[in-house]
Amino acid sequence: MSSLFERVIWIVLDGVGVGALPDAADYQDEGSNTLGNLSHAFFQKVGRPLRLPHLEAWGLGNITPMKGISAQLTREGAFGRALELSGGKDTTSGHWEMAGLILKQPFATYPNGFSKEVVDRWISENQLPGILGNKASSGTQIISELGEEHLITGKPILYTSADSVWQVAAHEEAFGLEKLYSICQSARKICNELQIGRVIARPFIGNPAQGKPFQRTYHRKDYAQKPASLPYLDALSQAGVPTLGIGKISNIFAGRSIQANIDTSGNTDGISVLLEQIKGPSRGLIFCNLIDFDMLYGHRRDIVGFGNALEEFDQAIPEMKKSMKSTDLLIIASDHGNDPTFRGTDHTREYIPLISYTSSPKSVGPVDLGIRKSFADVGATVAHALLGEISSQMKETPVIGTSWIPEIMGHVS
Repeated sequence: MSSLFERVIWIVLDGVGVGALPDAADYQDEGSNTLGNLSHAFFQKVGRPLRLPHLEAWGLGNITPMKGISAQLTREGAFGRALELSGGKDTTSGHWEMAGLILKQPFATYPNGFSKEVVDRWISENQLPGILGNKASSGTQIISELGEEHLITGKPILYTSADSVWQVAAHEEAFGLEKLYSICQSARKICNELQIGRVIARPFIGNPAQGKPFQRTYHRKDYAQKPASLPYLDALSQAGVPTLGIGKISNIFAGRSIQANIDTSGNTDGISVLLEQIKGPSRGLIFCNLIDFDMLYGHRRDIVGFGNALEEFDQAIPEMKKSMKSTDLLIIASDHGNDPTFRGTDHTREYIPLISYTSSPKSVGPVDLGIRKSFADVGATVAHALLGEISSQMKETPVIGTSWIPEIMGHVS
C-alpha cells in the first residue's frame, strides 16, 4: 500500500514530561509533572506565564493543566499523551520504545558506583593513572568538586546517576577529546556485560585557578548499547526510506537504521539545522532530538532556563509550518520527564506529550488522541505515514504500537 505522506518531521523535546505515570511511586517520582509544575514555578519566578501560543493552539493545555496555557484549540492538529511500557526513565529506553522496541527488563543502575573489580579492569585496559569519583552525582557538581584534581592528576572523573549510565568527564584540552572518546568506547564493552544503557563522554573546559570556570561543552558523545531491533525504523530502512538524525539521534540507536546524522550544539543550533532541513528535499524522515531541556535545564533544576527554551522552540513553529508541504506530517513527542521543580537532579517517570500537525486537505482536527498505551504509537504512526499500513510487512516482529493516522486523516488506512 502506498504511503500517505512523503515526509515525517519527528521532534523529541528531551525530558519534557506531562505528569507522573501510574507506576511513578515505584521510582519515587509521584507528583512529578515537568510541564505542569514548571508552568507554575516559572510564573512565580518571572512574574508572567509561559508564552507558548503555537503549542497552545495545537492543544498543549489539554494534555496537562498548565498555568497560563488555555485549553482553547484551533481547527488543526492533534494532541495526547502516552504511557511507557518499558522499565526505567531514561533516554535510551524512551527512544527505543518509540521505535517499537520494548525493554521488558530495565537497564541496570549502579547508584552506589561501580565495583572495584570492574573499575580496575577499565583502568588497566586503558593504562589510566586511576580514576576520581565513582559515585552518583550531577555532572556539573562533580566537575566542580573534582575538576581541579583531575587537572593535577590526569585521572578521568567517573560517575553515574539514578539512570543506567557510565559517565566519564575529562578536560577537553588537558586530557584530550579523542582520548576521552577512546576510553569511553572501551567502557562500552564492559557496560554491555553490566547491562548499562549508555556510556557518555562528558568533556569540559576551563580552569578556576586561571579565573576560567569549568563548563561542559557540546562535544559530548553517547555510546548506547546496540538495540536488537527497532521495528519501525528498521521497516523504513528496509523500504529504502531516507532517514536523517539531528542531534544525538544516531548515538541513541548506535547508528541502527539512521542513514545520516547532523550533530548539533544544543537547542538553538538544533532548531536552526531542523529549519534548514525542512526547506530541503521533502521525502523521508527527519528525526530531531533537542537536548537542552534535559541536559542544561532539567538536570540543573533551572526553571527559568527551561521555560525560555520552550518559548524559543514555540517561536520557531511558524517558520516550520511555512516550510512544510501538505505531504508532510509533524510529530512532537518526548522520551521521559525531567521535572525542574522536583527533588534531586534525575529524570522523572512521566507520560510523554504527543502533538501532530499536517496541512493535508484530507486531515481532520482538532483531534484528541487520548492516552496512548505505549510510546511505540509514535513509531507506528511514523511508519504508517511513510509506508502505508505496515502490519502485514512486519511478519518477524510483532507490531506493538497503534498508529493515529486513521484518527487524523478521517479513518483512511
